[in-house]
Amino acid sequence: MKQIVIRTRNDSFTGTLDDSALSDAIWLSLPFHATTNMLGSEIYFEFPLTDIDISGEEVTVLDAGDIAYWPRAHALCLFFGPTPLSGDDGRPVSKYPVIKIGRIDGDCSSMEDAGDRQRITIEQRN
Repeated sequence: MKQIVIRTRNDSFTGTLDDSALSDAIWLSLPFHATTNMLGSEIYFEFPLTDIDISGEEVTVLDAGDIAYWPRAHALCLFFGPTPLSGDDGRPVSKYPVIKIGRIDGDCSSMEDAGDRQRITIEQRN
């Protein structure tokens, strides 16, 4: 398992990526800086990967704390609560299929404060 640190404008979160080839490619591309997009309680941002087979089980229903890759948009997604498509159970629902690749450790509800169109940094945690 590969450990990461997610730094927003006012907080830091740790997470763990799984052992897939997709996660390996992301981890080896770190550090990475981007500008956030927020949709409900989801942060996503472009994270282009080249020369890699992007495969894995594609899902739309996730759990708060899930880290996923959106192949269609070449974006990394961080789910920390309900999204506009969530049902009564409050589980995040992605409009487009994503591949779950990891989890944010602990409570990530304060990720809401990261804000839209703000800087985010993903780094390897040693």
